[in-house]
Formats: sequence, structure tokens, C-alpha cells
Amino acid sequence: MFSRPWYHWLAFGGGSGLAPVLPGTMGTIAAIPLYLLLVLLVQNLWIYTAVLLCMIAVGPWLCGRTAEDLRRGASGKRALDPPAIVWDEWVGLLLTLYWFPFTWWTLLAGFLLFRFFDMLKPWPISWLDRHIHGGTGIMLDDMAAALPAWLILLGMRGMGWL
Repeated sequence: MFSRPWYHWLAFGGGSGLAPVLPGTMGTIAAIPLYLLLVLLVQNLWIYTAVLLCMIAVGPWLCGRTAEDLRRGASGKRALDPPAIVWDEWVGLLLTLYWFPFTWWTLLAGFLLFRFFDMLKPWPISWLDRHIHGGTGIMLDDMAAALPAWLILLGMRGMGWL
């Protein structure tokens, strides 16, 4: 891990994506401290938004470059979205929880909903996953998985469940 370029460390979510089982879930768990930092310590929606937009902006390059490096360094065909790259999961969780006031229930529900849609990949998320490649594709399917999770959270909040 430490012999790799700095951007691999970011793409791998500080190493969380290198977990031997469920790297996407482990990467999403590793994003929780950043979320808590933003909502509990910073407590400023503008800063949360700026951090999220910066992460989205650098994501295609970061994920695409890391995926390409992994393909170059390996023999044989590699996945278009290597499981170790979890920057997209970090963005997905922050998008899922965007604009909601913090509660532990909201965090738990958002985490579970995002992981559900990211793992299941119903249409159109599955279409994006299969047809949009490179760093943009790596980012886009997770951002798309965040949307239904966010909408369900919104409905749950509207019904007084959160």
C-alpha cells in the first residue's frame, strides 16, 4: 500500500478497499468518520457541499487513473471497476446523507439503503455500470445508487420515521 502513488491511497479509501471481504461495504464504513466530521464538527452545509463537490470533481480522474494503473500492473483481463477502489462509495454515502440532519438512525438507514442499491444495482444503475466505463463509470453507478437511497430517506423523514 505505501509503495503505491498517493492517489491510490485515496482511491482505496485509506486502505479500506483492500479488505479481503466486502471491500465496498468496508469502504462505505470507512467513509463514516468523514461524514461525522462534516456533520458533527464542521456543522456547515456549505462546507459539506464543497467537500462533496470536490470529491465528485476529482473522482473520475482518481478512480480512472487508479483502475488503469491496476490494469497495467496485472496480467490478464481485470474488472472495469476494481473492488479495491472505494472513493465512489465514499461519495455515494455522502450523497445519500446529503441535507439530512444527523441522527444515528438516519446514518444507519442511509448506509443500508445505499449499500442495498449499490450491491443490487437495479435498472438504470446496472445499465450505467455496464455501459459507462473509466473513472466516470466507476463514479456514476455509485452516485446513481445514492439517488434512490436519498429519495427513500426523504420519504422516511416525511413520514416521521427519521
